[in-house]
Amino acid sequence: MNKFFTLFAVCLLQTFLLKAQYNKLAIPDTLAGYYDAGTHVTNFPISMHESMTQFLPGNQTITAGFNDNTFLGPTLIFNKGEKVQINLLNMLNDTTTLHWHGIHLPAVMDGGPHQTIPPGTIWQPYWTVDDAASTYWYHPHLHGHTNEQVRSGLAGLIIVRDSEEASLPLPRRYGLDDIPLVITDRKFDSITNQFDTIQRYGDTVLTNGVLNAVDTLPARVIRFRILGAAQERCYNLGFSDNTTFYVIGSDGSLLNSPVPLSRYLLSPGERIEILVNFTGRANNSLDLMAYNDSLNKTTPGGIPYNGTSLPFLNNKLGHRRFNLLHLQIGSAGSGGYTTIPTTLKTNTFWNIADTNLSRKMVFVNDTAANIPFTIDSIPFQMEYINKTIPLNNIEVWTIFNNSSSGHIFHIHDIQFHIIERKDVSGNIIAPRAAEEGWKDVVFLDSGQTLSFITKFTDFADSIKPYMYHCHMLGHEDAGMMGQFVVVDNHSSGIKDINILPESAAIVFPNPATDKLFVELEDKSTSIYYITILDNAGRTKYMLPNPHLKDGLNIADLKPGTYFLSIIDNHGNIIPRKFVKI
Repeated sequence: MNKFFTLFAVCLLQTFLLKAQYNKLAIPDTLAGYYDAGTHVTNFPISMHESMTQFLPGNQTITAGFNDNTFLGPTLIFNKGEKVQINLLNMLNDTTTLHWHGIHLPAVMDGGPHQTIPPGTIWQPYWTVDDAASTYWYHPHLHGHTNEQVRSGLAGLIIVRDSEEASLPLPRRYGLDDIPLVITDRKFDSITNQFDTIQRYGDTVLTNGVLNAVDTLPARVIRFRILGAAQERCYNLGFSDNTTFYVIGSDGSLLNSPVPLSRYLLSPGERIEILVNFTGRANNSLDLMAYNDSLNKTTPGGIPYNGTSLPFLNNKLGHRRFNLLHLQIGSAGSGGYTTIPTTLKTNTFWNIADTNLSRKMVFVNDTAANIPFTIDSIPFQMEYINKTIPLNNIEVWTIFNNSSSGHIFHIHDIQFHIIERKDVSGNIIAPRAAEEGWKDVVFLDSGQTLSFITKFTDFADSIKPYMYHCHMLGHEDAGMMGQFVVVDNHSSGIKDINILPESAAIVFPNPATDKLFVELEDKSTSIYYITILDNAGRTKYMLPNPHLKDGLNIADLKPGTYFLSIIDNHGNIIPRKFVKI
């Protein structure tokens, strides 16, 4: 009898351990915003805050998240053509920014290093969504601290929907057959369970913020929206049984047709959408894996463990294959799709013959030789504009990676189309079929040259710049970044700032209760930015290109004296004071 109970206990323990080795994949909640019928604007309330997350037994890990999340944030749902406004409250103890990665929008709304948001401040950017249906994301972009803040968990997905995508036979039941995957890795301190602040290559995979994640999916066609959210590592994606998957979307659009693959090298900041047909595979299981054992030593994450003396590269996942997500295929269920579509859309790219200007740039660094991370040997400087671009220019940019390691190029505001690559010997490498859509992130190996074509449309601003940089966050923070302004008058650089007298702006009523109206004395100018500060100098509101017709909403301000910093479209500052009663 004792032997029977011992055997039963062992079997029970083994069953428990088998089940406990995986954790249910978390699906980020969605935020579709609320529509204001009066202003015809969809509003998205978002807060950023510090938190604690239980990743491992023992101590909780200090993290940060958005809204009710302790790590990562909700998936924002935008519809092409709608006007959106973000009401962002910074509840962190530190200054931050929030960048809308891949989104085409005015520079003053972009959330780059120049739009810094102090603690306790509300920032209200807005724009009309003009992006094609695809998967984008948002994350902080505070210069010198981007890696630190993203590492803490401040990131989330954006899904843009449009009528063209909605007409296609594609899975779009979010969380059921349309699965978002935010893939990253961290190294934990073995004693305190805190994120290692030196190691930029982790030894623990987090998929949607979950260790050893598992998900159960219907035996149908499944759509995965995958974000490479690692600090620096690339993931060579593939399935454990070499199941063919079909890439249907790149960073900024669907492709013309699905591209069948068994491997895809996903870079930090890059997104792809893939379809996998699990029809007829009920009760099977498989793993989504990173086949990084096949990467060369110049690809981020390809250096073997203990293959370097550099502490931030010394990680147990280096040059290895490892699991990203365990999948269990259940019954077919109802609804969904059972076949992969053969066509998706027709992308139209610009003709090289229409190019207005060609530009060249060089990624430079050699860690072993102590050569710093730069573009064109110019370290990033907040006050230095690297490029001034005329509005509506069609340009070809050629990037040469003259460094000892691979880098990840990313540009703000626009999407580009890859023309060609060249290897270290100058041999032409045709673009991969899965890269034939619109891109804003691309990997360049050491010694490679890449050319792309793009057009700078819609938004001109000589006051606030856009960024281009390596999206390996440690490299970006170290200075591998440049900035550009798009101008419609061929002016150059950020203009000098002048302080105008208070009489240059009219503020009424004063004192005010719920609404405050602001007008400029010079009717030929417009208001570019308004910042509201309290009597102690703390920033309360940051309002880019504020809506002035119906007045500024100050109802939530406590009674007291406040100060306005008004910037006009020439970059001049007008200080004013008002009283809230």
